[in-house]
Amino acid sequence: MTSMAVHDGRRREARGAGPTSAPRPTFAAIYAEHAPTVARWAARLGGPAADVEDITQEVFLVVDRRLPEFRGESRLTTWLFGITAKVAANERRRRKLRELWFRFAPGLVERAPAATDGALEQLEMRERRALFHRVLDSLGERHRRVLVLFELEELSVDEIAELMQLRPGNVRVLLHRARAAFLKTMVGRELAEELR
Repeated sequence: MTSMAVHDGRRREARGAGPTSAPRPTFAAIYAEHAPTVARWAARLGGPAADVEDITQEVFLVVDRRLPEFRGESRLTTWLFGITAKVAANERRRRKLRELWFRFAPGLVERAPAATDGALEQLEMRERRALFHRVLDSLGERHRRVLVLFELEELSVDEIAELMQLRPGNVRVLLHRARAAFLKTMVGRELAEELR
């Protein structure tokens, strides 16, 4: 038995829990034992472009927050895998949305024109940026705000919720609707311009 488990057992006995009840794992013990496994799962579930360190960190932030809710009805590794799978899926979804977002707005980040950029490339980049901003401006103010904060400022849902004085769940719904409205409008305008 590890010294941590002995220490936890003594604490439970002092609180009145019997010595036969299973020791409640601590966050530090879970991290020490399972971090390499979670990182391996993150690499495999996230795919070749996954940021394994970010996924692993996010998983253990969730574990730290939800550890009191873990009732031990399943194995700890089953619980950790479920969290890792959800975090990796969310990261893949965010990556795809970000790629789609910047496909519609290439060169959105201000940069000096490269010496190799011809006049036509510079003109196309300016037109694309102008179209991007026209579509963004056509959205309702709340949709526009949430897209700018999430996609351009790269704030988290929690940070946006605090800034906009909303619940995180409401921010997620608003963000989903804002993306859908933006993409629908952007695709429509691109098609209209191609048909001209």
